[in-house]
Amino acid sequence: MRLQSEICRLQNIANYDVNQAVTYVFRDRHSRARRYESELQSCGLEVAPVEFSDYHPLKSITVTDSKSRRGARKGSTSSSSSSSSSVAPDPLSSMLDGTDPLSMFAQHAQFPPLSLALDLGRGKRREKEDEVGVDFEPWSSKRGEILARFTTTEKLSIVSKAPSLASSSAVSEKVRTRLEELDDLEEGSQRELLNLSQQDYVNRIEELNQSLKEAWASDQKVKALKIVIQCSKLLSDTAVIQFYPSKFVLITDILDTFGRLVYERIWSMCSDPRPLPDSFTADEVNDTAKETCLNWFFKIASIRELIPRLYVEVALLKCNRFLTKCGIQETVPRLTAMIRGIGDPLVAVYARAYLCRIGMEVAPHLKDSLNKNFFDLLGTFRQIHGDSVQNQLVLQRVEIPVYLTLYSPAIHWILQCVSYRAPEALLTEMMERCKKLGNNALLLNSVMWAFRAEFIATRATDFIGMIKDCDEAGFPKHLLFGSLGRSLACADPPEAERLPILNEAWKVITKVRSPQDYINCAEIWVEFTCRHFTKREVNTVLSDIIKHMTPDRAFEDAYPQLQSVIRKILTYFHDFSVLFSMERFLPFMDMFQKDSVRVGVCLSIMDVFIKHQQEPTRDPVILNALLHVCKTMHDSVNALTLEDEKRSLALLINGFIRMVSFGRDFEQQLSFCVEARATFCNLEPVLVQLIHTVNQLAMETRRVMRGSHSRKTAAFVRACAAYSFITIPSLTSIFSRLNLYLLSGQVALANQCLSQADAFLKAAVSVLPEVPRSISIEGKLRSSEGFLLDFINNFLSALLVVPDHPEAGVLFLVRGLLNMVQDYTWEDNSDAKVHVYISALPLLAAMSQESYLYSIPKVDSNETLYGGDPKFLAEINKLCETLIGQVLDHLKTLGRDESVHRQGSLAFSLFGCLLAHGDLRNNKLNQLAVNLWNLSHKQGYCNTRTSVRTLEFIKHQAQQPDMAYLSDMLHRLTLQSRT
Repeated sequence: MRLQSEICRLQNIANYDVNQAVTYVFRDRHSRARRYESELQSCGLEVAPVEFSDYHPLKSITVTDSKSRRGARKGSTSSSSSSSSSVAPDPLSSMLDGTDPLSMFAQHAQFPPLSLALDLGRGKRREKEDEVGVDFEPWSSKRGEILARFTTTEKLSIVSKAPSLASSSAVSEKVRTRLEELDDLEEGSQRELLNLSQQDYVNRIEELNQSLKEAWASDQKVKALKIVIQCSKLLSDTAVIQFYPSKFVLITDILDTFGRLVYERIWSMCSDPRPLPDSFTADEVNDTAKETCLNWFFKIASIRELIPRLYVEVALLKCNRFLTKCGIQETVPRLTAMIRGIGDPLVAVYARAYLCRIGMEVAPHLKDSLNKNFFDLLGTFRQIHGDSVQNQLVLQRVEIPVYLTLYSPAIHWILQCVSYRAPEALLTEMMERCKKLGNNALLLNSVMWAFRAEFIATRATDFIGMIKDCDEAGFPKHLLFGSLGRSLACADPPEAERLPILNEAWKVITKVRSPQDYINCAEIWVEFTCRHFTKREVNTVLSDIIKHMTPDRAFEDAYPQLQSVIRKILTYFHDFSVLFSMERFLPFMDMFQKDSVRVGVCLSIMDVFIKHQQEPTRDPVILNALLHVCKTMHDSVNALTLEDEKRSLALLINGFIRMVSFGRDFEQQLSFCVEARATFCNLEPVLVQLIHTVNQLAMETRRVMRGSHSRKTAAFVRACAAYSFITIPSLTSIFSRLNLYLLSGQVALANQCLSQADAFLKAAVSVLPEVPRSISIEGKLRSSEGFLLDFINNFLSALLVVPDHPEAGVLFLVRGLLNMVQDYTWEDNSDAKVHVYISALPLLAAMSQESYLYSIPKVDSNETLYGGDPKFLAEINKLCETLIGQVLDHLKTLGRDESVHRQGSLAFSLFGCLLAHGDLRNNKLNQLAVNLWNLSHKQGYCNTRTSVRTLEFIKHQAQQPDMAYLSDMLHRLTLQSRT
């Protein structure tokens, strides 16, 4: 393409007389000679002297207003001072006159007297004592566990009645009618639903709960009460005794709903003219609300049977606040005494549990009543072994150990309420009373569940003695040791007692015949063992677990417990050389034979390794074990594996690879990478990491072996290059291949392996046509154009130091890259190709310099190979001519298509390139730059801020001694705006 035609194109585009404007550009040398070192020094920041006595970066800025302040005293002159600082005023500082908000508050806040502050503190402390904190485990957390644990296959029954409502206009008749309906409910017209399965029973209870809400919403309050009474009656039925704890949970849910609805109704009556505060007293409640509240309690008092009357009154316990100040305080002891009238000990203990639960919600400060419930409970334990209970168990074919477990949820809850923030003396008294009962494993088990862990741990030896005295037939001792182990996992016993405690516990645990019972208890004590002992004791425990769980493949039914064992070991053993030196650790892992479980365990191990392994390792035990673990994770990948799962697996495996180091044994390190490539071939991010590792290995080899064994080092580097060259084509991500080809080529070049570098760079150029126009990123299709431009720019910068191949011609890699760019199918209406051409011009300008900006030691770049040969410079000039011709062609096309915005942007980019790299001392080239500037601003689409900063840069450069010629050019560059 001839130069004159390019000048004509520019004339047509810019409408300026630019005849022969670029003739100088392609004569001899078109680029400006650069002195890189002096340019770098001129770009440094100026150093200004600072008086540190007057300046500190954190010192507040004081700003004063030159105008008079409002409200200033007459004669004051402080407000008339003006600030001479050029710093913009800080709005916060100006508002506070330089004082920060906290300082101003400290100076002007009116604090209460010290005595009053102390009184307020005591009041808040008392309030906190009267409230239940977050350290109290709520009932809601136990509800699901009880429903899941206490199930039955027996048939259940519900006695129900469809109530009818009478209507009357007289108030006295209404009251009488309601009482008659309650009597009718208790005496007749009842329907019994028989042979219900457990799920049918649960569904029916849920229906009753929904019926309660619907009746209340439709203002059928008596019907709602009758539903609650009928449900409460079910709690006296122990026909299917194993289901009783779950039935208690379901029925009390209905009672809770009823209690909330009644309380909210009475509360709403007190909201006129404004709602009551949370800390209201009975004196603030109006007469209407009190009368309604009394009416509800009168209804409850008319219930003839003890159990429904008790439960419904407990559900409305909070409503006593509307009547008297001490209503709750007086009612709880009475309800506690009422429970003594319940003959069945199981029914009685759950009634006490419900009273304690509601009591903790509405009046947690009434400790005496809670304690009384517990001591009453102790008095009823003899009933458990009475004839009535024993006959019932024989009739229902329930063993005594199973029956005793039915008490656990209720007793646990009562003890939790009683022991919550209880003083040491009370806990000790409770423990002594439990001792006096003797042989009561059920109560002892609940004590260890409910009492503070620290209290149990300091008396662990005493508890072991109490466990030994218990009868094995009534309550299995391994359950007692399990409860003790839970406490000791949270608090430490005295150091001298730890080994005897472990020995005593394990003597009992190892004799448990049932694999499930055994692993449930052993899993608890593993944490105590890991916490206080060495790998020797842990290895012994693992050996015992393997011995019990291997026969008949019992481990298949205990994967959750076995996983818990692994997690606890990993919590306390972070040194993997110690962990894998346990003889029984890997055999223990072999029990995880279900694929999903085994992979989960491997993930846990690798997660702990990545978090806690501080130093690289070459320990063969660790490497072999973790390779096996990582292979298990890798082999779990299949066609159905989600991308997020693959990414998580790859992150863990890559973390392992990065922690493997054989020091200066580079061949061993490369052998490990070869093995890892074969092992993890299905995870592309791992292969990418391996290639990065090998490239780092090659650079480290050259650094360490510099000046010695050069032949051996070169051979090893070539082996690393071969590893990368073989591995990269297996990657599916096109940009991963491109970037790794470029990186590997640069590494090879840095190690003077020119033929390998040439092969990598050629491969990168050959892959460019394969780049699709769109790629998938996080499941979404995005244009690949931006990524491709970034890669090409990086590639161009690397080509500066790449020497030409003696058999391939001048600038063969640059030409090859530009030919690929020319042939690539870019997006419609895209300027990407032209941007590449403009980006290539600085590279060609840098190649024409006598000394390159950067170089690689012991590698002769083109500056040395050609030595500024005129033929070499002529080739560069021809290539520049072609590129600028392509850019001008495109600018002309954009002008014809009326794409003036894109035209102006590209013209400005070419102007910037000429400004930075062209020799503008020639008037014709100077005029070309001015024409491009005017073209870019012709339609007013150029960014004004960028233009202003460019003019400032030119002005700054013009001040340099050898660049004064820019001053004339600066006068001809004008800013134009779109009008």
